[in-house]
Amino acid sequence: MPSTIVMTGASRGIGRVAAERILRGAPQVHLVVAARGSTGARLAAELGGTGRRVSHVAVDLGVPDSVRSAAVEIRGRLDRGELPPLHGFVGNAGIQYTNALTEGPGGFESTFAVNVLANHLFVRLLEDRFHTPARIVITVSDTHFGDFAHNLGMVPGPVWRSPDVLARPGAFPEPRGTAAGRTAYSTSKLAAIYLVHEYARRLRAGIDAVGFNPGFVPGTDLARNAGPASRFAMRRILPLLTRTRFATSRAAAGRCLADVVLGATAAPTGAYVDRDRVARSSEESYDPRREAELWEALERFIAPDRGSAHK
Repeated sequence: MPSTIVMTGASRGIGRVAAERILRGAPQVHLVVAARGSTGARLAAELGGTGRRVSHVAVDLGVPDSVRSAAVEIRGRLDRGELPPLHGFVGNAGIQYTNALTEGPGGFESTFAVNVLANHLFVRLLEDRFHTPARIVITVSDTHFGDFAHNLGMVPGPVWRSPDVLARPGAFPEPRGTAAGRTAYSTSKLAAIYLVHEYARRLRAGIDAVGFNPGFVPGTDLARNAGPASRFAMRRILPLLTRTRFATSRAAAGRCLADVVLGATAAPTGAYVDRDRVARSSEESYDPRREAELWEALERFIAPDRGSAHK
């Protein structure tokens, strides 16, 4: 049966691999890629070049008003019958900065805006348009464990604060430094897992939410805001680790993501999928108090504008 899946982060890396696999594995799917204007148009043309059903919606994930507009546009297209029923959302886009001071519109710290707030806006503004069964997949990260075994000590572990603090620049010590930027990243991924747990509790039956961990995937553009040395290492040296158990290739991670999206990897709502299997995330990631606190804060952040999208 024809269905729509909305996806962020499909233009490069594991997202591009996953998008292609989704379209091959489910030819009835209409994939809506959410990306910056020219990138989205080009991506839709490339992915849909063989007659596949692909379109795009323009969005800047670091700008909440842009995310809101994109979600409203998708709602309109669904309501007008321009898209088949909505059965999936894939929040794969992610960003990591070299500091914890990068500020976007609305005063939100940019790592938090892209990795947490943008996903929540999409989910909440599209929530009543999902047809069941539906699946929401959020790409998380094993950096949230904060130990050597999961990321070779390259990324500091998360440092949880009140969401009102985490959402703003300067949430971590020495915020101008690279370590603070990486801490913002791992903390945002912990927050994403908390959100998956809350979605599992709060969304209506038939809408499943799953966190997907691709593992350490060198050679992507995640570190595109890092310095020249770090970018060189990520693109040219660290990919050699994919020959070991410490890293995952883009192709393998993309295949795993697609399998989660399409349900080929079975996972109950609220689950954490480590590449190709359901696993347990860190002990810290199971905290109902923090999860509720994060939900309440995000609802406040988007509350002034949510109502207009549902009219």
